[in-house]
Amino acid sequence: MSIVKINVLSVPAEQREVLERRFASRSGAVEGSDGFEWFELLRPVEGTDQYLVYTRWRSEEDFQNWMNGPMKSAHQGGGEGGERPKPAASGSTLWSFEVVQQASPK
Repeated sequence: MSIVKINVLSVPAEQREVLERRFASRSGAVEGSDGFEWFELLRPVEGTDQYLVYTRWRSEEDFQNWMNGPMKSAHQGGGEGGERPKPAASGSTLWSFEVVQQASPK
């Protein structure tokens, strides 16, 4: 079965729009990666400043290949003047899960 990676991003209120714009502008960046199955950016509704970046992969190897290839390259790119833009998130934690059961609409 698949694996799920959830990147938990702490995002101050004044950076929420910036984060969402950056994710919108990267649309299509992960979708062509070998083993990629699903992506969702989850905005907190109340009680937390943590966004969840949900991705599902065919295998841990596929995820690691993406992390060490396209994702790494994308995050090393420079903005204007060769400088990287300031991160929108003030912290990040990666959670990992194996899918043991799943269901879809009938």
